Amino acid sequence: MQAGQTLNTQATRAAVSIALAVTLGHFINDAYGAMLTPLAPAIRSQYGVSIAAVTLLASVFSLTSSVLQPVLGVIGERFDRRVLASIGPALTGLGLTFMGYAPHCGVLLMLVALAGFGSGFFHPAGAAYTARYSPLHQRGLWASIFSAGGTAGMALGPVFAGVGLHALPIFAPIGLLVAAVSYLITPGDRPAAGARRVQPAEYLDIFRGPPGVFRGAMLRLWGMAVLRSMASMGYNAMLPFIMIGRGFGLRETALTLAVFSVASAVGGIVGGRISDRVGRVPVLRSAIVATLPLFAFLIYSSPAQWWFYPLTFIVGALVNASIPVGVVTAQEYAPGHVAVASSIMMGFSWGTAGLLIFLVGLLADATSPVTAALASLTLLVPSAFLAASLPEPEKRTF
Repeated sequence: MQAGQTLNTQATRAAVSIALAVTLGHFINDAYGAMLTPLAPAIRSQYGVSIAAVTLLASVFSLTSSVLQPVLGVIGERFDRRVLASIGPALTGLGLTFMGYAPHCGVLLMLVALAGFGSGFFHPAGAAYTARYSPLHQRGLWASIFSAGGTAGMALGPVFAGVGLHALPIFAPIGLLVAAVSYLITPGDRPAAGARRVQPAEYLDIFRGPPGVFRGAMLRLWGMAVLRSMASMGYNAMLPFIMIGRGFGLRETALTLAVFSVASAVGGIVGGRISDRVGRVPVLRSAIVATLPLFAFLIYSSPAQWWFYPLTFIVGALVNASIPVGVVTAQEYAPGHVAVASSIMMGFSWGTAGLLIFLVGLLADATSPVTAALASLTLLVPSAFLAASLPEPEKRTF
């Protein structure tokens, strides 16, 4: 009995170490990614481009980091995830910390694309590690802690950005160090010897039906996440320009994004834990509906008003409470393809929204950043309707 308890204790400690390692990787990876938005005015000034051109950088980052994530999730199911989970933060850091040294916009686009690939490699691998080693009755909590690592990193990103474009390379070694730590702690995760290898044609069936994964409830869940992400990304993309228009600068923008990201981490943990108790779908529905009126009020507020930062925290917590819950819901809809299901929600949904953010930039050039942010916000309405149509998934062992 005592030997069995010792083995269980060792297994639990190993699982916690793995979860902490990939959460740390998520933290620094998303910290790098969060530098792009607050530096938009500086990039626009240095390279002499329009708002739409700057948002195109965000679209390129979303394409390589998110839209292509299902493909990278497929790779993660066929090869050693340890390499993919560790290489991610290294590539993301190298790509984004040297943005200020590109000789022209073409090279800048290449750096941003490289960083995106790093992020795209990391997310499905990290989410799969978390899902595999988390206890069944606490899956929502563990997924939310992993997600909170990323959102907390997003809070640090604007702080990194505050040093300016040309000082960013001082942060590059952090990603290399985290990559080394992740590689040493996470176990090798290759397909078992003698196990049947899933063929490429079977992966195509994931995105077509039947019996494809990307159909029915999964397709509606993805649509809900895309619309919700567009609302949040639209506000974040327009925030630096809204701040400048109201007489504020990089400091207030960075602080606002940091508060929003910290709140996202807190909201994700709370939402994940509640979903373990009351169900995934009720959390998805209520979080989106509760966000709408407060988000509109936030867009018309400014740091000059005492309620601005508390309201930013509340909105950030609500709008992002559904993110880790959505990932776990997708995993439970498709327990046989956890990495791919994770990438659909963590990458393909965010990436699709990120590509469409270019349209928000065009609208801002044609009207104003405030109008563009409000237009993004209206997408929460159909997102709420899609959430209301989802069935509750069955909790299964992966």
